[in-house]
Amino acid sequence: MGKIIKDTIHANGIDIGIYTQDFENEFISLTDIARYKSDDPTAVIQNWMRNRDVIEFLGLWERLHNSDFKPLEFEGFKKQAGANAFTMSLKKWIETTDAIGIVSKAGRYGGTYAHSDIAMSFAAWISPENPMGNGAFVHMTGN
Repeated sequence: MGKIIKDTIHANGIDIGIYTQDFENEFISLTDIARYKSDDPTAVIQNWMRNRDVIEFLGLWERLHNSDFKPLEFEGFKKQAGANAFTMSLKKWIETTDAIGIVSKAGRYGGTYAHSDIAMSFAAWISPENPMGNGAFVHMTGN
């Protein structure tokens, strides 16, 4: 693995953390995007992860990009998603399915980060006026 490169993008008046190791896969802070909507970003992310369409999207992304993804465990979540009693935590998703598209980091630059594909979906869910600028995302490699 290469050195982690960290940066900040500025979109619609908010600072959003971003990092990459390979300049092909950028991970964007869902925590920062969620702050656009609420002072409790963890609750926003957990509410997003309860949505059946989101679970299906995350499962599709993982199947395309992650050879270690556990499809049987995913199917269990997919069946439950959308029900009133369904809850999903980031830790539960990652540990149960071996997901790589969303990561949780502790410490100084901590928070929830997601691959840019997933982060754009999250930003669109957050708001029609999308804090990421309606898809106008400038990759770090394009700077």
